[in-house]
Amino acid sequence: MADDADKLQDDGEATEQWELVNTPLGEKWSGRTRYAAAMFFYKRDEMSAETLEVYRICARLDSEDPLPIIRDRGVGKDWLKRMGFE
Repeated sequence: MADDADKLQDDGEATEQWELVNTPLGEKWSGRTRYAAAMFFYKRDEMSAETLEVYRICARLDSEDPLPIIRDRGVGKDWLKRMGFE
């Protein structure tokens, strides 16, 4: 029973972090918000270190979209697909 509760809590956290990693560009602190959420997915092995690094670089640039940079670097193909950016 505890496993079910942990899974539900984990799913809720993943849903919240997914919303945060998709924070609209240009909002104040949005780059940092996206980076923090990206760290969540990295820690779950759902994102490569190279992809996370792009989010880190963009963390202070609220209007910078990390996805084209990830694509241009040729990293994070699975992440780009998951984000619907191909």
